[in-house]
Amino acid sequence: MKPGTMMIRFARRGCTNRPFFHIVVMDVRKGQHEEPIEQVGTYDPLTNQYNEKLASFNFDRIRYWVGNGAHCSTPVAELLGLAGFFPLHPRTLMTAWRNRLKENNSEAESKESK
Repeated sequence: MKPGTMMIRFARRGCTNRPFFHIVVMDVRKGQHEEPIEQVGTYDPLTNQYNEKLASFNFDRIRYWVGNGAHCSTPVAELLGLAGFFPLHPRTLMTAWRNRLKENNSEAESKESK
């Protein structure tokens, strides 16, 4: 395969109202339900009983594929940034800033209504 034609991205599994994602290495021209080259991790976006979102990675294989020219999709790059593999993605920082702003506004509104 030519460098740059591989992508590390999510492949959705699970069922309706219960998503589960495999983090896979695929050719960029293939759809998400086609056979991947390799699965390098998993991600469960719904929180468990301890309010945690679970993710697992094979960092050695991710390092290998990135070294061989594979690119990461934005959601996978965000997740790997939160895991400490990549620097934090700018979209992650903006999302956190918006959440803090929304929380501060809701606190101010609740104080005004009392």
